[in-house]
Amino acid sequence: MSNMDKKILFSMSAAPFWHCGRTVRGNSIHTVIALALVLIMAFWHWGLPVLGVVALSCFVSMLTEEFWNKVMGRSSTLTDGTAFVSGMLLACLLPATAPYWLVIIGAFCAITFGKMAFGGYGANPVCTVVVGWAMIFVSFPIYMDPNAMLLQTDFIDPLVRLKYFGPANVEASIHFSELLLGKQIGALGAAQNLGIILGGIYLLARGVIRLEIVVSFVFGVLFLGGILNMVNPELYANPVYHILTGSTLFCAFFLATEFSGAPDRPLGMILYGLCGGMLVIIIRTYGIYTDGAPFAVMLINLLSPYFDMIQPKPFGVKQ
Repeated sequence: MSNMDKKILFSMSAAPFWHCGRTVRGNSIHTVIALALVLIMAFWHWGLPVLGVVALSCFVSMLTEEFWNKVMGRSSTLTDGTAFVSGMLLACLLPATAPYWLVIIGAFCAITFGKMAFGGYGANPVCTVVVGWAMIFVSFPIYMDPNAMLLQTDFIDPLVRLKYFGPANVEASIHFSELLLGKQIGALGAAQNLGIILGGIYLLARGVIRLEIVVSFVFGVLFLGGILNMVNPELYANPVYHILTGSTLFCAFFLATEFSGAPDRPLGMILYGLCGGMLVIIIRTYGIYTDGAPFAVMLINLLSPYFDMIQPKPFGVKQ
């Protein structure tokens, strides 16, 4: 039995009863519904450019997957919906006014190097979307910077203010309620926290994603962020600001939970999510990036095989 077969069997046995036997296409449909709530908020804040970025990202993602299926002599996989979902997820990590060529390169790289290079859906060790995002983020940093691309707005970027002016400036400039409603400069969909929470709850209720990963990821941010804040509140912000800024919640609900990159067992999931949340704080506090949550997801994806090695001791067996 292959590694992938074992993963599928375990996930079906560990998930709620309504998840058993669910098709990949069914999960994709539920994810599209959840992301629709995020994109409605994005459209409310940023207008028509949102539709162009999302439509182009989805189209290029599906076209790229179909191209590589033809090259490799495989049958079409468009009906499973995973390429369409990848396009939506990638769009959520881009500025609302991202140029068309950036969207095309990002979607092509995500599907080519993050998915098809490993054999397709379920075989990729790292989140498909994060691979594409990282390649264009490093290659075209100015065009990936929402502060440089979203000039026609009165919103502020709380993470930039936090990094360069300290927590007092952030607390005086923006309230938790504004952060929850997405009234901040950030990626197209990754900053729409209310939509992300509602969409995430929907996915949890449908059994598409695992609660252990989401809760432990958020707890990791609160835990390490809270410790730093208690040590020096003048230097380190309230950890709730880290939850509601950047792409923290988007990564917790939509990226860290990607099936192929996450561990199988509950204990592994908890440690995986906990490490991811703590890495968000470490990258933001000591790294050069103001956000860094997608990088945290990439790192824990690479550690996922080690978390999978953590197994409960079989009953009646000596170790």
